[in-house]
Amino acid sequence: MASLYKTIYPVKYFRDYLSQEIRPDGREFLNFRPISVNVSSITQADASAIFKIGNTTIVCGIKAELAEPKADAPDCGFIIPNVELSPLCSSKFRPGPPSDQAQVASKMIDDILIDSEIINLKDLCICKNKLVWVLYCDLECIDCDGSIIDACVGALIAALSTLTLPEVNHNPDAKTTFVHPTKRRPIAIRTFLASCTFSIFENDLLLADPTDEEETQALARLTIVMDSEEIFCVHKPGGVPISIDLLQKSIAIAKKRTKKVTTLIKTAINDISS
Repeated sequence: MASLYKTIYPVKYFRDYLSQEIRPDGREFLNFRPISVNVSSITQADASAIFKIGNTTIVCGIKAELAEPKADAPDCGFIIPNVELSPLCSSKFRPGPPSDQAQVASKMIDDILIDSEIINLKDLCICKNKLVWVLYCDLECIDCDGSIIDACVGALIAALSTLTLPEVNHNPDAKTTFVHPTKRRPIAIRTFLASCTFSIFENDLLLADPTDEEETQALARLTIVMDSEEIFCVHKPGGVPISIDLLQKSIAIAKKRTKKVTTLIKTAINDISS
């Protein structure tokens, strides 16, 4: 009966829960869903991670390839992220070209990588003006149930934290390149990032880590990406304006959440190393 009521009156169904100061999944307004992290699970990739927030699941695979550097950065490699939202993860997506949401997510992840300087791109250079590493970071959504950017950032950071690249001997005069199949070196990341998404409703009501349903019903959505000290991205795609007090409250919550997510990623990395 409840499922029928939800289907016929989805908005009223959701707001009836909020009026009782609880969410449809039983969480309080500022409670987060459980997180699980698994690293190095894809053997064909140079690095990989699976990051799950509630039902939302992202699989990240990183593949490194050799290429010529960009003309404006002859001593830097580059990173190309791609977020894939297929019908596999939600019925709202269709086969074919990337959806608008997937393109926005890919661009946002790219901006986060650039603004945070998470990897020193000069570490990806093999021979200036000649040869660099390109990191293709594929982020495949297996289940889409809200907070997609949070899961993408978590999976990407976990994968980058375990990334190792083969040693390469390049002779520009002889134009020869030899990739050592067994000798690999780690690539250091500058910091651990985490993303925290909120949905906003009337009267400055804030819901942390919204599900897909909560994002759909919200008047606005806010995503904050930061490390333990610095904010790298505040993304609010339209919707109603939010107050300074609400923004400051969101940042304080995101800072605490970042510490917990960072600890979980580091624990997953330590477990695979031991």
